[in-house]
Amino acid sequence: MVFLIFVYIITVLLIILAKAYKNTKEVIINQVEIPIKAEEVEERATTFQILHISDLHLENLSISPDEMYDHLKGRSVDLIALTGDFLDRKRSIPKLVPYLEVFRSLQPTHGMYGVFGNHDYVLKGHHFQMLEDTLRKHDCHILKNEHASIRVNGQIVNIVGVDDYSTNRSDIDASFSGVENNGVNVVLTHDPNVVLEMQHVEYAYLLSGHFHGGQIHWPKPYHLVKMGKLAQMNMIKGLHKHEGKPFYISEGLGQTGVNIRLGSRPEITFHQLFI
Repeated sequence: MVFLIFVYIITVLLIILAKAYKNTKEVIINQVEIPIKAEEVEERATTFQILHISDLHLENLSISPDEMYDHLKGRSVDLIALTGDFLDRKRSIPKLVPYLEVFRSLQPTHGMYGVFGNHDYVLKGHHFQMLEDTLRKHDCHILKNEHASIRVNGQIVNIVGVDDYSTNRSDIDASFSGVENNGVNVVLTHDPNVVLEMQHVEYAYLLSGHFHGGQIHWPKPYHLVKMGKLAQMNMIKGLHKHEGKPFYISEGLGQTGVNIRLGSRPEITFHQLFI
């Protein structure tokens, strides 16, 4: 009897693990609409579509570049936002290239912008520079506590890159230094906990990742408690507001630790801003 119970438990665990691995291949594509200027939403005056990709984690990514392309082809994209945690091993840097080529093939009207996450900073010195150089070589503008300004139908849009909060690299004041006051500020950052310290700056929208939607979100993502106040407030994925300002936490595409997901799915997000 004990042996049969043991076999049953092992069988159930194997079924759960198989399903959990299968989940890493089942990408959810979310579409989010953000009315920056509410009065213009009805008129659909100016739309600005951002493709948001976070947490590739190339060491544990179940989606190939070809599969990525199949998910994205034919989409109209104004800007691509990459919010960190590309990888954490130097040997993975070459694996990043075909994904960047897919993103570049979409020909985003206003380019591709990225910030780094805590796993990227596992790389040191020359190897970290290789990662940064690879991104820049493939037309990704890296923002480390700095911003870039673009014009969308005459409207100034400031892309503000706040460096990783969890590794104490964020400098909010430096990131916003010199931004044009009459522009729409869109913030890219990895760890969303930084929003709790951004009361003194104006931004219209913030994109982030880091939590993976819990990754193993069953029965609850208890392990996220140590990852900051937002997790303790049960803000771990999707659209939220703090001090009236909207921000989005992507579930990310890859996994960390083990290549499984329970109660979460890899995510690609299109954010349509009405500016």
